[in-house]
Amino acid sequence: KWCYVAFILSICWIGFFSWVMVECANILGATAGIPDVIMGLTFIAAGTSIPDLLSSVIVARRGYGDMAVSSSIGSNIFDITVGLPLPWFIYQIYDLTRGGDGKIIIETTTLWKDICILLGMLVFIIIAINCQGWKLTKLLGGMMFIFYFGFLGQAIYFGMQGYTPCK
Repeated sequence: KWCYVAFILSICWIGFFSWVMVECANILGATAGIPDVIMGLTFIAAGTSIPDLLSSVIVARRGYGDMAVSSSIGSNIFDITVGLPLPWFIYQIYDLTRGGDGKIIIETTTLWKDICILLGMLVFIIIAINCQGWKLTKLLGGMMFIFYFGFLGQAIYFGMQGYTPCK
C-alpha cells in the first residue's frame, strides 16, 4: 500500500541529493579554481558511478553476472531519465516562482563528437568481447581503462577550450 509513496519519495530524495552534490561540487570547484568541466567529468562522475560499481562487483562475485550488467545499464538509464530531469524541473519551478524565466542552459558544443566517440568505443568493445568468446579478460579490462582515460582526456581538453577562470 505504501510502496508507491515510498518509491516516489525515494525518487524525490535522489533528485534532491543530486542537486546537493552538484551545488557542493560547484562551490568546491569555484573555491579551488577547478573548472566545471573537470569537476563534472571526474568528481561528479565518480560520485555517481562508484556506488554502482561496488554493487555490481558484489553481485558479480556472488555469481549474478547478468544482474551486475543490468544494474550498470539500468542505473545509467535511470540517472539520465530521472536523476537529471527531476532537479532541473525543481529548479525551474523555483526560478519561475522567484520571477526568473525558468531556462536552463546546457553546453552542447562537443556533445555530438562525444556521442560518436562513445558509440565507436562501445562497438569496438562489443566486437572485442565477441572475439574473446563473450568473456571479459584482463586485456579487455586494460583496453577499457585506456579508452576511459583517453575519452576523459580529450573531453577535458576540448571542454577547456575557451575556459576563463572566475575573477
